[in-house]
Amino acid sequence: MALVVICGQPCSGKSKAALSLAEALKQSPELKHQVRIIDEACFHLDRNQSYANMPSEKNLRGVLRSEVDRSLSKDTIIIVDSLNSIKGYRYELWCLARAAGIRYCVVYCDVEDNDCRKWNQERRENGEDGYDDVIFEDLVRRFEKPERRNRWDSPLFELRSSDFGSIVDDVVSYITKKVDSKTRDVKILQPTIATQTSRFSDANSLYELDKATQEVTNAIAEAQSRDLGMLSANGISIGKDLPPINLSRSVGLPELRRLRRTFMKLTGQTSLSGRAPPSDSDSAKRMFIDYLNRELGTS
Repeated sequence: MALVVICGQPCSGKSKAALSLAEALKQSPELKHQVRIIDEACFHLDRNQSYANMPSEKNLRGVLRSEVDRSLSKDTIIIVDSLNSIKGYRYELWCLARAAGIRYCVVYCDVEDNDCRKWNQERRENGEDGYDDVIFEDLVRRFEKPERRNRWDSPLFELRSSDFGSIVDDVVSYITKKVDSKTRDVKILQPTIATQTSRFSDANSLYELDKATQEVTNAIAEAQSRDLGMLSANGISIGKDLPPINLSRSVGLPELRRLRRTFMKLTGQTSLSGRAPPSDSDSAKRMFIDYLNRELGTS
């Protein structure tokens, strides 16, 4: 039904805003939908490790974006509680909302940098989860403030401590207001043919990837069982025109499943940066075989 993106500097009160908004929505008599908050805590991620460097930060955004994409529906309100500090990333979230055909808005926690520093220091002194000073200053420096003229930052609700309650009420009203042909102040994003085709294509690619990696995993397990754990000098053949899998040791099914899950996750994150996952079975198998040969220390 809606995607709400909470953004702001570190320690600017985003989690408080997300919880207050979720509670207000649940108490709204007009709303019968499920409300869910997606944040770093959902994945037990340490904030300092997640923002320690660019690859870690990119991985965090990819994990959150994938979870948002899986969770969006016309029966659920999703609140994304994270920094969401990069305008290009907010654009990606807006595209997900448009593809789902739901409402979208941004809630910006507008707090002075010095207040955020003070709150961060107080958290650390109290033994709570806070940011290291170097990481905190880097995040503050790189924060890209939302602008309501950007479609991916609109509608924009600016949340300050002085009018906290009234702005939360405004967001609830925007999300829950009934829409008809005369409504002008609430916008429901409409999917384009391009976004619908892209989502269909991605779904097909993920299906092929899942099926192909399962076939490779089964083939390895069967070959090892057949050969009683003995390693073949020629490797394990998966099919014509595909490279062999050259194991340097026996690999149990639990480890194979773990490697498969990791490969699926990495491939999904790679597709977020622009390269689509393989759309045919042989390409998917070849990628997975190359990954296994690298991970298991073979040539």
